[in-house]
Amino acid sequence: MIRGLVHDPVLLARKSVSAGKEDLQIAQDLLDTLMAHKDSCVGMAANMIGQFKRIIAFDDGGKYMVMLDPEILKKSGEYEAQEGCLSLLGGPRPAKRYQKIKVRYMTMDMQVRIRTFEGFTAQIIQHEIDHCDGILI
Repeated sequence: MIRGLVHDPVLLARKSVSAGKEDLQIAQDLLDTLMAHKDSCVGMAANMIGQFKRIIAFDDGGKYMVMLDPEILKKSGEYEAQEGCLSLLGGPRPAKRYQKIKVRYMTMDMQVRIRTFEGFTAQIIQHEIDHCDGILI
């Protein structure tokens, strides 16, 4: 189900809690909402739809992906980026990012995975994990 977007920075700055099997409908709603905004958005975190669970969805080079409880284990290649956010008004803002990250997460099948991401996909994941941590750009 496509959900409305949260734009309140006070709510968006709230930290999300761990996600589990009982949150799979939230994950699906997040994915549906992201796909509904695909022309203007490449990633979303559950708090952007008013659900404060550690769930992110993003476009991984043309294929949509959902992560529950994502955690960055390793990062390298720091750089300065300019990022926009569908939930925040105004133009792009500066953000410190890493070119390469290693992430541990659960799939929608509740399988634990560890995978390395690079480039723009890594940047998207970092932005969405920041949302889970209550960090706004």
